[in-house]
Amino acid sequence: MRPGVDAGPFTMHIDVLTLFPGMFEGPFNQSMVKRAADRDVVKIVVRDFRQYAHDRHHTVDDYPFGGGTGMVLKPDAIFEAVEDTRRELGDQTCPAILLTPQGRVFNHRIAQELAQQKNLILICGHYEGVDERVREHLVTDEISIGDFVLTGGELAAMVVVDAVVRLLPNVLASEEAALDESYARGLLEYPQYTRPRVYRGWEVPEVLLSGNHQEIARWRREQAIIRTLQRRPDLLAGAALSNEEQTIVERIKSGRGFN
Repeated sequence: MRPGVDAGPFTMHIDVLTLFPGMFEGPFNQSMVKRAADRDVVKIVVRDFRQYAHDRHHTVDDYPFGGGTGMVLKPDAIFEAVEDTRRELGDQTCPAILLTPQGRVFNHRIAQELAQQKNLILICGHYEGVDERVREHLVTDEISIGDFVLTGGELAAMVVVDAVVRLLPNVLASEEAALDESYARGLLEYPQYTRPRVYRGWEVPEVLLSGNHQEIARWRREQAIIRTLQRRPDLLAGAALSNEEQTIVERIKSGRGFN
């Protein structure tokens, strides 16, 4: 994750602009993200945009015009960091996304959308936010990971990178795995079991031991619907349900149970 862009067969190139590059050393050098980088599926470059400040103190923030508490990130270093990154990438239309509590709330659909990009720039906001001209004239999108406020956009950037990278080709052990996960088909994932078959008197559902793949698939789909109805009924409105599956939903809603 050294500054600079190397020519390579990467599926995606992600640049993260931050004031705290050290925060990314652990998350990006472990687990699935590291394996994806080692396989040249993704190249991640973490840049300290403080290096683009022009004064000897590398100042990137200042007091807000009009008064108020806190400091605001100045536009110049951010603009130059994004422009320099786009120039190195040879991609003047590369998406530049600001991580901010004011952005659209991140979800699986947005992760899929971003995974289609060749290049991606993530800008970590800080302090009381960024100069509005960054929003108006530079960034192409704004993303939040939830209705709460963090000390900066670094943790949000880590979440976005992890969610996007795992959707890239040849990252997961099986392409089917991503299709069965929560939200992938508009539903929460079905319950999972492993050995031992019986634990403290609790048994694995018999259908999972039957070897009947058609019945197992049916059971899993039904369980996904039931779990979604119980925990996130709002998701069902966008799920593609068959007539039989819709009947299951109606039976549960009416209190008549599954069968």
